[in-house]
Amino acid sequence: MKTIKIFSLVTILLLSTVCQAQEISVPLRFDHYYTYEQVTEALQALNRTYPEFTKIEEVGKSEEGRIIWALTINNPATGKELSKPGVYVDGNIHGNEIQAGEVCLYLANRLLAKYSENKDIKEIVDRNVFYIIPVVNVDGRYHFFNDPNTPSSNRSIRIPVDDDRDGLFDEDFPEDLNGDGSITQMRIRDTLGKLKTDPEDPRLMIAVEPGETGEWTLLGAEGIDNDGDGRVNEDAEGYVDGNRNWGYNWAPSYVQQGSGYYPFQGTGIKAIAEWMIARPNIIMVFAFHNSGGMFLRGPSIKTQGELHPGDIQVYDYLGKNAEKIVPGYRYLISWKDLYTTYGDFTSFCDNILGSYSFVGELFQVETETYDGTLFRKSEEQSLFGSSNDQDRERLKYNDHVTQGELYHEWKPYNHPVYGEIEIGGWSKMSSRLPHSFMLQDLVHRNASAVIFAAQQTPDVSLEVFENKKIDKDLYRIRVRLYNKGAMASMLYSSVNNKLYPKDKLSISCKSGSVISGGKLTDAFNNVAEYKKHKPEIQFCQVPGFSKVEYQFLVSGKGKAVINYESRKAGSKSVEVDLK
Repeated sequence: MKTIKIFSLVTILLLSTVCQAQEISVPLRFDHYYTYEQVTEALQALNRTYPEFTKIEEVGKSEEGRIIWALTINNPATGKELSKPGVYVDGNIHGNEIQAGEVCLYLANRLLAKYSENKDIKEIVDRNVFYIIPVVNVDGRYHFFNDPNTPSSNRSIRIPVDDDRDGLFDEDFPEDLNGDGSITQMRIRDTLGKLKTDPEDPRLMIAVEPGETGEWTLLGAEGIDNDGDGRVNEDAEGYVDGNRNWGYNWAPSYVQQGSGYYPFQGTGIKAIAEWMIARPNIIMVFAFHNSGGMFLRGPSIKTQGELHPGDIQVYDYLGKNAEKIVPGYRYLISWKDLYTTYGDFTSFCDNILGSYSFVGELFQVETETYDGTLFRKSEEQSLFGSSNDQDRERLKYNDHVTQGELYHEWKPYNHPVYGEIEIGGWSKMSSRLPHSFMLQDLVHRNASAVIFAAQQTPDVSLEVFENKKIDKDLYRIRVRLYNKGAMASMLYSSVNNKLYPKDKLSISCKSGSVISGGKLTDAFNNVAEYKKHKPEIQFCQVPGFSKVEYQFLVSGKGKAVINYESRKAGSKSVEVDLK
C-alpha cells in the first residue's frame, strides 16, 4: 500500500510538472504555431499579465460553438476606449490561414511587453486603442490543426453545403489514406497518361511530349468515394467563404462563389460586424490572410469607381511605407491588381464603418529557396501548377533547410478503387505557410506595418491662437485644429457619402453670446466663411498633416469654452478668458 501511495504521489508530481511546462507564459514565443486552444490561452495569459491595459471579450460563437475572442489594449490613464482612434486587427478568416493569427498575437505581445521600454510603442498605445481578434474562423483553425488537410483546404465557415447536389451535405471529405497527417496527391502508373517522371527530380512529374509514352496519371487529392456516386472528395466542408459574406456589396453565389445564401449567414461574421459597429472610433483596419506578399486596398470591384483623391493620398502613404517595412510585399488595388470580390470584409469596413482598411496577404512561397535568392518562374509547368524550376528549388529547400519536413515522399498504397497507386506531395504545413523558423521575421515585419499605421492615426490638437478684444465686450477668437497624423479625422468618402456627422467644433459662453463664426480662410486679411445659422457650432474634417482654422466673434464677459468632438479622432477642450 505504501509503495502504491509513493507511486501515486510521483505520478501526480510528474503530471503537475508536465502541465506547468505546457502552460503558455508571457512574453509569447513565435517559433511555432498556436492551436485554437493555445491562442485562447495566450490571450488569457496576456490579460492576466497586463490587466490594467487589457480586456478580453467573447465577441460571439461559431457554428460549432467555439468562442471568438477579442483582446482590447487601452491605457485608461490616457482616456476611455471610445475617446481614441481605434486600430482593429484580425486574422485567420479562412481556416487554413493560421499565420495570420500569429501576426495578431505577436502585435498584442509586442505592444504590451515593450510599452515600458520603447517610446514609439508607448506613444501609440497611449494615443490609440487596439482591438485584436487573432482568429475569426475559429472552427477552421481548430480543424486545420486537428484534421488532415492540404495547404489550401479547410478555408470555409462550417456551414454545410451540398456541393454535388445529391441531397447530402458534406459527406465526401478527403481521407488521409496513408496516415501521414496531410492530404497529399494520388498518382497511378499509366502508359497512356499525360505525365512522366521529371528527369531532374523523380518526385516531380512533367507533361509528355506528343508521341511519347506516358508514365503517370494524376488522380487528385487522396481519398475514397464515400457516397458511392463515382466521384472522390467532391463534397467536403462548406463552401461559405468568410470573406464573401459581409453585408456590403454582397452578391449571390452565381456571381460570387462562396457568398452563402444571404449576407451575414455566418454567425461569427455577423457577431464581429455587430461588435465593430459598437466601436465607431475604429479608423484603421488590418485583416491578415495567407499568402502572396501583398497589402491590398479597395475598391474591390471596378464599378465602384476610384476612391476620393484625399483617401488615396493616405493609402499611398501607408501602403508605400508598408512595402518598405516588409521587403518583397507589394501595395496593390484589389480589383485592379488581383481580382474582383463581392461581400468582402474590407469593403464593409471602408463603406459602413468609415475606416482605412488593408488586407495583408502574408507568406511568399518564392522565399523557399535553397540558395537564398528568390526564384524566377519558367514556362514549364509541374503537376502543382507552378514552374518545375520553382518546385525543384523548393524541394532542395525542403531537403537541406527543413530536413524533409515539408514534403511527403511518394509511397505505394493499395486503393480500394484504383488498386496499386502512389501517394505523396507537399504537407499541409507547406506552400502557403512559412516554416516555423521563418515565422519570427514574418510576424515582426507585418506587425511593424500595423504599428507604422497606428502612428499615423489622426492626432488632432486644439489651440486658441488669438483672443483679441476688438470692441467693448466684443472678442475675436481664432481656433486652430492641427492634425499631426497622416490620416484625416474622417475619410473623405465618409464626408461625401454623409456616412456619419462630421467633426464638431463648438464654442459657448455663459455670460455672453456668439455673434458669428466660420472657417478662417485668410488670417492676414481677416477673411472668414461665416455660417449663417448657429455660428457657435461648426462642422469640419481635419486633413492629415494639415490644419483648419476658425474664427468666432463673441460678445460677453467671463469664460468661453471651446470643444472639439470627433468620432474617430477623439475630443479636446480649451477654456479662454474674455478680458
